[in-house]
Amino acid sequence: MTKVFTSARRPADIPGHAAGSGEQAIGANDQVASVQAASVQAASVPSASAPSASVPTGHEQVVFCQDVPTGLRAIIAIYSTALGPALGGTRFYPYQGEDDALADALNLSRAMAYKNALAGLDLGGGKAVIIGDPARHKSEALLRAYGRFIESLNGRYITACDIGTYSEDMDIIARECRYVTGRTVPNGGAGDSSVLTAFGVFQGMLAAAEHRWGTPSLEGRQVGVEGVGKVGRRLVGHLLEAGAAVVICDVDPGAIDRVLTEHPAATHSAAVHSAAKHPAVRVAAGRRELIGQQLDVYAPCALGGALDDDTVAALNARIVCGGANNQLAHPGIEKVLADRGILYAPDYVVNAGGVIQVGDELGGFNFDRAKARAAQIFATTRKIFLIADEEGVPPAVAADRLAERRMSEVGRLRGIWLSP
Repeated sequence: MTKVFTSARRPADIPGHAAGSGEQAIGANDQVASVQAASVQAASVPSASAPSASVPTGHEQVVFCQDVPTGLRAIIAIYSTALGPALGGTRFYPYQGEDDALADALNLSRAMAYKNALAGLDLGGGKAVIIGDPARHKSEALLRAYGRFIESLNGRYITACDIGTYSEDMDIIARECRYVTGRTVPNGGAGDSSVLTAFGVFQGMLAAAEHRWGTPSLEGRQVGVEGVGKVGRRLVGHLLEAGAAVVICDVDPGAIDRVLTEHPAATHSAAVHSAAKHPAVRVAAGRRELIGQQLDVYAPCALGGALDDDTVAALNARIVCGGANNQLAHPGIEKVLADRGILYAPDYVVNAGGVIQVGDELGGFNFDRAKARAAQIFATTRKIFLIADEEGVPPAVAADRLAERRMSEVGRLRGIWLSP
């Protein structure tokens, strides 16, 4: 039997909670726990800045999903449906435990609500995580079981690709569920959403360059890209086309090899500072070496939490603009960046190209239309920098205010009754 609880932790995890106390039966499947938002709480997770364990997160709904035969353990978090159904990808990742997975889902779903709002979409924000190593645990049966849990939400949550999941996986999920985007092109989808994610990050970076240096150009600038997976690799291509010099690092040697195959590495560091149209890519030995470079722009494109106190203290870049989600390791780090004179382009603003791409599928995908909308990330980022200057706040605060204003003003219109 499905049960509703008023905490993100299930009864066995809550001190003093007796089995059956305060529970309400709402269905006939014992595998899902749907959690109301009033008191959702989370523990710390390395890849995201987790909410305090004593502070409600404001989520509308959190759903725990389990299917023992397939090994499925998943969490679906819906932050807001003020603007429409909650759209956000599914992350398949080997979390250390359920608390880490929960914290990531809560943080990522909130970011999706703000991202979708500032992207101008009539969609709310949600996110899902599947606990496990996709290389070992992903299977057709697991993905189809997961699809049935999404279907059970009756359209409140729409999924897409994220770390560890691909368009082919979405096709499998769609065999059990109608609420899927990011599908393969032969199945009517937009394909890999990293295409417009990287394009949008590049547009945001151009806007940051204009604000910092007076011109929307990266020619001759040195950009450090941390993480060259699906998004980072494509971003490198845009940067090289723009005449930037690029330094990369990644924990996956295969990801680095793919970039170097496309853009052969320089043999001498002086080549990195060349203003040639296509300067070569240089590889940093690791994250510490990359951060220590004399960068103009730092682009975090791996997991979240990249901007912690140590990183910001060591950073020489004048701009931070990358594709990773939840880059700020904790509240207040945006002010540290501002105090150091580092211009931060809010992550959920500049990396919205992917959600714009998959969101366009809902009306029948048109790449040119989606790309034109993603190009507006330049104007949105520029507007946020201007608001930040006018109001004397960091850009991250200005972005939050702008997103909250749209969710409030447009979401309020649902109170105007319309006949069916």
